[in-house]
Amino acid sequence: MNPMHRAFLKTPIGHLEVTGSEKGINSLYFLNFKVKPQHIPACLRTCIDQLDEYFHGSRVEFDIKLDLDGSPFQLKVWNELLKIPYGQTISYLELARRTGNVKAFRAVGGANGNNPVSIIVPCHRVIGSNGRLVGYRGGLKRKKWLLEHEHAFSQRDLFYGKR
Repeated sequence: MNPMHRAFLKTPIGHLEVTGSEKGINSLYFLNFKVKPQHIPACLRTCIDQLDEYFHGSRVEFDIKLDLDGSPFQLKVWNELLKIPYGQTISYLELARRTGNVKAFRAVGGANGNNPVSIIVPCHRVIGSNGRLVGYRGGLKRKKWLLEHEHAFSQRDLFYGKR
């Protein structure tokens, strides 16, 4: 069995906790408190470096091994999230269509909300059908920041007004 390791990263929108093993990253969550810098285990170094590059604007895709634990349906949804390009958004309805069942948009929303590796599996790129920001475990302020960081919001503001 691979031992689990933990690392932290200070970002412009709060501290992140990353966990994983030699098999890959299995969680990435925003913390609502500060943490002191600690040693970064070797198996998490690439992930921390790539996240840091993302937040500094020099990375648009991640090349990180993932070790996700979820149901077959959740894994299918998370795989579809990986296909949403940087700087673009889709609706929950569109995500349901891409998973093969347009009527499952609520279940898709649930799977999206249970994504254990936000940012890397970009659940923040899924918005309401009306263009509104809805649902994000890290908070809507962080979701808005991430989308603005990726420039996805710049054109939407012309049509839907400032948020």
